[in-house]
Amino acid sequence: MKKEDLKRQVLEQIDKHSHKIIELGHKIMANPELGYKEFKTSAMVRESLLDLGLEVTEGLAITGVAGVLSSERSGPHVCIMGELDAVVCPGHPYADPITGAAHACGHNGQVASMVGAAMGLVYSGAIEHLSGKVTFLGVPAEEYVEVEYRQNLRKQGKIRFLGGKQELLARGFFDDIDTAMMVHMASLKPGTKVVVGGTSNGFIGKLVRYKGKEAHAGGSPHMGINALNAAILGLMAVHMQRETFKDDDHIRVHPIITKGGDLVNVIPADVRIETYVRGKTLEAIQDANRKVTRALRAGADAVGARVEIADIPGYLPRLSNDMLDKVFRENAERLVGEDMVDSGTHGTGSSDMGDIMHLIPAIHPSCGGAKGTAHSEEFVVDDPDTAYVLPAKLLALTAVDVLWDDAALGREIIDNFKPLMTKQEYMDVWEQLIRDSN
Repeated sequence: MKKEDLKRQVLEQIDKHSHKIIELGHKIMANPELGYKEFKTSAMVRESLLDLGLEVTEGLAITGVAGVLSSERSGPHVCIMGELDAVVCPGHPYADPITGAAHACGHNGQVASMVGAAMGLVYSGAIEHLSGKVTFLGVPAEEYVEVEYRQNLRKQGKIRFLGGKQELLARGFFDDIDTAMMVHMASLKPGTKVVVGGTSNGFIGKLVRYKGKEAHAGGSPHMGINALNAAILGLMAVHMQRETFKDDDHIRVHPIITKGGDLVNVIPADVRIETYVRGKTLEAIQDANRKVTRALRAGADAVGARVEIADIPGYLPRLSNDMLDKVFRENAERLVGEDMVDSGTHGTGSSDMGDIMHLIPAIHPSCGGAKGTAHSEEFVVDDPDTAYVLPAKLLALTAVDVLWDDAALGREIIDNFKPLMTKQEYMDVWEQLIRDSN
């Protein structure tokens, strides 16, 4: 069989089962769950993969689930991923009324397209003509939210990292994975259906707790130490640092106060802040983080309060693999036309896909199909075929290219990849961060 004939069969099977792919995407959208709590979503993925006859493993990093499709011929191990979790967006039309969770970032599309790619490769019998294996991974907890909750999971020994891909990496799941890919659903500009390549910020997470002294806010405020004032001064000092951040480093610092006090007539003695310090490179992030820490401490010093600052492993910057991007782009241009495919630039958001990209060749392109601003109540699926079905096709076709002809292209991509870190170096970076913050 020729490769193009095999690809045609894969596309036919995805089209034949497109209604199931769209139905799964909608079902996940209607049942949003936050990171490390995606039990319903994980169950949906598990059932879908079992229906395809795959060998399924569940309970990976609490809620992760994976199905494996293996060839009889040895070759590279490709991982196709979809993220299980949602964000907090209570105003979203499909938000959970209790938790406020909502798929306002399109992870429901990622999971549907991952399962759709599996359908295409399984029902077409493609693996009989390929060399290697493909793992379809529903990965938990990409959105870096509910930081205190996840910190408690760490203290209980249930996780080491707040991000799902990081946690799976630390647990050895990616030790035998040679290359990885996923597609993010997005709201793209008119006339664009696919965006390939580009980079994004990484970040360090910070938990800040100011400790003061309680006193009667009306009768004897002079007897207290106002932790809220300390926090406000600290945040103002952070703002004063902004002119020192170089434009090319794309630094972003965006704190929230998660606790501002206990009672209005009591001087606040316990005030808490969460923030990220984002940047384009690890060096830029570390430099900005030192400035932010210094500024936050100054707020405490100014009023005589105490401050505890815990730096938490965030995500590394995203760096797409050029060779794998090229394969994906060629497939996209054949399906939707060259004029519908754009090149990515630098994004100031973050993803734990960046951590994977530092160790193995990986890509994180985007497909349209949504409208509205990401992480807002306006972000909804507008074109189900583009949001769910198109990325399934592109992932499956790219897997065929990588594993075709004794996986010649896949082996070339792997041989030409120069990791920016070994796994041990990766672990050391984050462990050093934790030690430095203690």
